[in-house]
Amino acid sequence: MRLPTLLVLLYCLSTSLLAQIDSSSVDDPTDLLEQLIEDEATNGGEETDEFEFNAAFDILQAYVKRPLDLNRATYDELLEMLLLTPIQINQLLDYRERMGGFISQFELQVIPSIDLATIRRILPYVRVGNGELDDAKISLKRMLAEGDRELYVRWQRRLERGRGYKLGPDDGRSFYLGSPDRIYTRFRQKYGTKMSFGVTAEKDPGEAFFSENNAKRGFDYYSAHFYLKDINRRVKAVAVGDYTVSFGQGLILYTGFGFGKSAQTTNVARGGQTLRPYTSVSEFNFLRGVATTLAFGPKVELTVFGSRRGRTANLVSPLDTLELDQDFLGVTSLNTTGLNRTPGEVEDRNSVFQTSYGASLRYVPNQRLSLGFNLLGESLSRPLELRQRLYNRFYFRGTDLQNASVDYRYRYRNFTLFGEVAGSDNGATAMLHGLMVGLNRYADFSIVYRNYDFDYQTLNARPFGERSGGRNEEGLYFGVEVRPGKDWRVNAYYDIFRFPYFSFQVNGPDAGHEYRLRVSYSQKRKLDSYVEVRSETRGVNGIPVEFSNLDAIVPRTRFQGRLHFGYTLSRQLQWRSRFDFGFTDVEREERQRGFTILQDLIYKPLGPWSITGRFAVFDTDGFDVRFYQYENGLLYNARIIPLYGRGTRTFLLVRYKGIRKLTLEARVAQTFFTDGREVGTGLEATGGSSRTDVGAQVVWRF
Repeated sequence: MRLPTLLVLLYCLSTSLLAQIDSSSVDDPTDLLEQLIEDEATNGGEETDEFEFNAAFDILQAYVKRPLDLNRATYDELLEMLLLTPIQINQLLDYRERMGGFISQFELQVIPSIDLATIRRILPYVRVGNGELDDAKISLKRMLAEGDRELYVRWQRRLERGRGYKLGPDDGRSFYLGSPDRIYTRFRQKYGTKMSFGVTAEKDPGEAFFSENNAKRGFDYYSAHFYLKDINRRVKAVAVGDYTVSFGQGLILYTGFGFGKSAQTTNVARGGQTLRPYTSVSEFNFLRGVATTLAFGPKVELTVFGSRRGRTANLVSPLDTLELDQDFLGVTSLNTTGLNRTPGEVEDRNSVFQTSYGASLRYVPNQRLSLGFNLLGESLSRPLELRQRLYNRFYFRGTDLQNASVDYRYRYRNFTLFGEVAGSDNGATAMLHGLMVGLNRYADFSIVYRNYDFDYQTLNARPFGERSGGRNEEGLYFGVEVRPGKDWRVNAYYDIFRFPYFSFQVNGPDAGHEYRLRVSYSQKRKLDSYVEVRSETRGVNGIPVEFSNLDAIVPRTRFQGRLHFGYTLSRQLQWRSRFDFGFTDVEREERQRGFTILQDLIYKPLGPWSITGRFAVFDTDGFDVRFYQYENGLLYNARIIPLYGRGTRTFLLVRYKGIRKLTLEARVAQTFFTDGREVGTGLEATGGSSRTDVGAQVVWRF
């Protein structure tokens, strides 16, 4: 009965779907990944140009040459692509289980939550059927011989020189030892997702290069890794060098990309491979040592790891302690910038060593249920002695910290339950529980409850929430996605939260809420448009209290709206237009307003050239009314820029692929403040009102 039914089904699907999908109509996933990056930066409130989830682009590139088999793909492998939501993945797995597997990738059309746009987006990266790469036991020798190799060489520089470059030893310990150049190089060889090894090196602006403290080592930062996956039935993965480990929903350890509150409003569950190689240049969000994943039969896997690496930290001043021996001084903080530009920063480099060790035992009796038991230990070579503040009274102090957690995921038809319960060795707990439901072909729904004790302690937590760190927060999140028509999509969420104890810059318990609504309309290969509103209300320090050193907490509301319009004028030319507007209200203060208008042109002629340009105008009353914008950058070096004040922002990116196996890129970008505001502060202050960045990159794939 199954075969005739599927033959009829496939015939209908092939005639309808093939009419709508051809090689020229496959959707580029870049827009979706750009939105996820922009949301992550907006939630984090930081300008950044490096993303640990750039690994998603690596994964997609690997699947272009060796597509992922839908009949063998796991939940974590599908989730790591970032092109499918957990609800879509769960319905895909449920369909595969009920039907005994896929005969054609065009069967995806009958899965309720997977629409044509999603199918067009994932088609280049998936396939159905067993091929040589699946059946054969591929040797390491063959992977080394047939693997893809790539070499990146990148140079970037800010043309306006900051104050730190103009000072010298006579001015004290705060001056830059190196040039304003950022130099990056990476070699990597990989065979699909089964093997990867490589070396990464980087010099940040201001850091010495083959001089001063780096006279012998050259680059300030080095990273190397060797990774093998699916070695045999017992050894599922091995990592040597730098790697990342992610447990459960991120309550004790998560070093990969984790979805927060985003335009994908029902995408709220963490996931992905437990063990992965590390190839980024963030100098703190990784582990260094050895790790492995072992299989004990088809239902049980054990991941164990050990890591030891130096951390930049601020030493306690000998004047503040009775300890005379420098080797036993504590540290007041662990630095996460990775910058070693001044003599003072160099002195703090590797001043403490962090040893991490742990294990994750995972039990997967079937495709529906997954259980994990996770242990993590941390040990610092110097005690962490935070400066006493009201908000950090219950933060971790000392040298040793242990965490444990249990996580779960259970799928029943269109329902998926997930969550994690964790504890730290001081007795505090943190928990997160969620439900994702594929209601029907037209709607999906998610709900997440989290409760993180104010005294819960961990160094590497990255769970879903309003604030980072996984502590001092309780909240309830509702997300929904509605697809009223084939070209329409409505996404919305509402999140209510409270903070039981003092927080940074908030002198007492607090509560708030946030909502977001986006209505999208698209036409295949022609139009991409949406309108969005979002608002967040939470407390901040405001009105001074008489006879007290603490300010009263007052509500602050940030509201932002957006109109986005992208149109494909021809096969060679795309145009994007965006208008952002918003305001910030703080009790007893004047409302601050602002707007941003930007225009993008993306020119991709039939030849080897491609050009992307932007012109933006922004006018806001200050930093409290800022708009985060994604910018196309050199390959794997996208930027997120917060625009505020009054001025213009422009960039031009040129890419050339006319030389076999080579990609040449150049980029120039400038922010110009028309209100006369000086760019930068401290050693980064330039004395001018403009900031101009230039860069070039060569990518050699062979």
